[in-house]
Amino acid sequence: MDLSAANHRIPLSDGNSIPAIGLGTFSEPKMTSKGDCLTAVKMAIDIGYRHFDGAFIYKNEHEVGEAIREKIAEGKVHREDIFYCGKLWATKLEPEFVRPTLEKTLQVLQLDYVDLYVIEIPMAFKPGDEIYPKDEHGRWLYHKTNLCATWEALEACKDAGLVKSLGVSNFNRRQLELILNKPGLKHKPVSNQVECHPYFTQPKLLKFCQQHDIVLIAHSPLGTSRNPVWVNLSSPPLLKDALLNSLAKKYNKTAAQVVLRFNIQRGVVVIPKSFHPERMKENFQIFDFSLTEEDMNNISALNKNVRYVELLMWCDHPEYPFHDEY
Repeated sequence: MDLSAANHRIPLSDGNSIPAIGLGTFSEPKMTSKGDCLTAVKMAIDIGYRHFDGAFIYKNEHEVGEAIREKIAEGKVHREDIFYCGKLWATKLEPEFVRPTLEKTLQVLQLDYVDLYVIEIPMAFKPGDEIYPKDEHGRWLYHKTNLCATWEALEACKDAGLVKSLGVSNFNRRQLELILNKPGLKHKPVSNQVECHPYFTQPKLLKFCQQHDIVLIAHSPLGTSRNPVWVNLSSPPLLKDALLNSLAKKYNKTAAQVVLRFNIQRGVVVIPKSFHPERMKENFQIFDFSLTEEDMNNISALNKNVRYVELLMWCDHPEYPFHDEY
């Protein structure tokens, strides 16, 4: 697979394609000023990014949409050059909420369709507009999950032209199989977005997904922002790793570039998050070198099976995905 900065799309099983690198747009609302995301996405398009990973619950889709529309109006890109991934949140998994929720995302983005729409987590929470529903004692309010019913509602959205491709996120093998083996399945999931990096290489899940023509999309491909609410801080910071830094010297690159290159060479799409101009540029400069087979094997051997993002606050949910081996 010969990928370049100008052309780095990889095929999806439904005939569409996805750029091998995207910009993650999640940012802590408390730490982000109004307009930061807008500026970052416009700059990213100028750098060469064409894939943007967002979600309604990030509360900044209006800025992403505005940036894309401005760049289209400027003539810098066409709509079909851009790949936008939106996400269906856990409080909207009841079939009757699926299409209205996607329509709301399209309304906020002011776009006619999204390129990929995914179930963000395989665990349903109490339906409604409260993103993180809890009772008066602070306990999470869960809801019976029927992933197959949710999937059928998503298939109808694709048939209606609101979305080009359908996928999932944070699903384990059993949850993927639920959908793959669903009687009357119309559209297969084309992707599964999960944590994936040299300390958590996901060999078994990657192999399973490849066997089923499902592209793995790596969130947190550089480790994470180390926010204690989400992140296991006892795990060592990935980019300080000695091997990764020695390889960075060898290739005259940074540890981050080596880590991103490692994943795209395995056919894994990466969506590093940064609104920092220099880092956005650096993260994109991964098409002008390739790692040797020996270096790829040495990086694979760093796997510690350590998750940074464990979502432990939901580990008592019947569909919590990370109790299974993969």
